[in-house]
Amino acid sequence: MPAPSIRARVRAEMIDEIKAVARRHLAGDGANLSLRAVARDMGMVSSAIYRYFPSRDELLTALIIEAYDALGDAVEAADTACDRPDLRGRWHAACRAARDWALANPAEYALLYGSPVPGYAAPDDTVAPASRPPLTLVGILRDGFVDGRLVRPAEQLPDEVHADLAELAAGLFPGLPEALLARGMAGWTQLFGLISFELFGRLNRTMPHREAYFDHQTGLMADLIGLP
Repeated sequence: MPAPSIRARVRAEMIDEIKAVARRHLAGDGANLSLRAVARDMGMVSSAIYRYFPSRDELLTALIIEAYDALGDAVEAADTACDRPDLRGRWHAACRAARDWALANPAEYALLYGSPVPGYAAPDDTVAPASRPPLTLVGILRDGFVDGRLVRPAEQLPDEVHADLAELAAGLFPGLPEALLARGMAGWTQLFGLISFELFGRLNRTMPHREAYFDHQTGLMADLIGLP
């Protein structure tokens, strides 16, 4: 494959710089991004930035995809570093990795899981990156079920929920019982609820020992799922 041209390299460097400046704006102003403000900080005329990002929404989408991928990288790496048979260890490692990433990148986490950005609708391009953390977590359940260390839960699901989960399982985890998938999704939503409560100050003056509380709660999730 031929090396990128000088023009292509310069363009890629400009795009990276624009995103870096935009991330600084996220940290200071939240998701209320202004292309004009980003251009001003870069010393560009406002019209020039539109050659790289034709709209605010395209810049937001680029930042969202990068953030989801960074979070996905962290969660997947933590899971991969564990022994495959250690289902509970993998669960705890993946959950801690998500928390660690969020605490290190609060502005990016808020962009992903905070209040919706007014007027912005995430395109389909964001779906696959956003799916990486939950797919990793549910993959732990799948491995345990395939190996016989996790059993099919006995509870009955409401018909509508069963149908939704059956469709989801068929596309992503064929053979995984819907009730077990439901438990995994409960753990996933509680995980990000825990992180959001901590990051957005909902635990202030309530739980000073945040790390111990987090590990305790993720242990309860593991118990719910039935991880040995």
